Amino acid sequence: MAAGVGQQWVLVEMVQAFYEAPAYHLILEGILILWIIRLLFSKTYKLQERSDLTPKEKEELIEEWQPEPLVPAVPKDHPALNYNIVSGPPTHIITVNGKECINFASFNFLGLLDNEKVKSAAQASLKKYGVGTCGPRGFYGTFDVHLELEERLAKFMRTEEAIIYSYGFATIASAIPAYSKRGDIVFVDEAACFAIQKGLQASRSNIKLFKHNDMADLERLLKEQETEDQKNPRKARVTRRFIVVEGLYMNTGDVCPLPELIKLKYKYKVRIFLEESLSFGVLGEHGRGITEHFGINLHTLRSVMLTQKYLASRGKSEKSSQCIASLLCSIAYFAATS
Repeated sequence: MAAGVGQQWVLVEMVQAFYEAPAYHLILEGILILWIIRLLFSKTYKLQERSDLTPKEKEELIEEWQPEPLVPAVPKDHPALNYNIVSGPPTHIITVNGKECINFASFNFLGLLDNEKVKSAAQASLKKYGVGTCGPRGFYGTFDVHLELEERLAKFMRTEEAIIYSYGFATIASAIPAYSKRGDIVFVDEAACFAIQKGLQASRSNIKLFKHNDMADLERLLKEQETEDQKNPRKARVTRRFIVVEGLYMNTGDVCPLPELIKLKYKYKVRIFLEESLSFGVLGEHGRGITEHFGINLHTLRSVMLTQKYLASRGKSEKSSQCIASLLCSIAYFAATS
């Protein structure tokens, strides 16, 4: 009895609420109810079945179809279709389209491509070893000329060891991540070459750029890092710090102030990567690079150093000491030196 009374009371409240509700509310609910009823009773939409084409109709459609070109039409006077033809070796004077020009687009600074002694040695190597694909020694093996050049390079640079690579660009690009890891700190000149930039990317280290050849700006960064290290000495003890510079900058042609870098190295206890792509064979009384130019002994320097040099062929070498890597020398010239 009580349950029936309760249901009647609820029904009365619903009817009362219906009369008291605003007009717009009732209109909106009515529209929604009508829309739901329409959806429930409306017919489902059916896609029209596609009629199959006869083989003849298919062939006609294929003949009429004109595909769009993958690339836009290239005019006959486009520069890509009109080559500048070089005749003869790319020495200091180069012949382009039959006209003699001064060659400013070559790494052949030392003129070894036109050196008769180098040519004779290259011809002798071709007769003895033949011609093949150039690749890493890990894939294609170590030849006696590799070991001979390593020994001669180490003797010339006054280091204990040397390692030959097959590609000069990869020397600094692979040596930086080999020494500097995630969490380490690298102070690098903002004018660093592309090979250094790729090595820094691969290292995933913390990079801090200083103004080109500005030792005051570099020391400012070193002081800031020293202050940060004092806040967390435990982390500082396991964090390695490097300075990356070039002996002779590829992008600017400037010589790095190596003596000032040495002072900062000892003052703030950092290691130095010295990339000598252009300074090797150019600076110094005997062409040993910027260290000989400034009269700095490699053994007293005790820092990691890179050189990468394009001579008469392609390749590179890495030089190191048994105690600490004192020089990583990249030489692009191996078989023709025998």
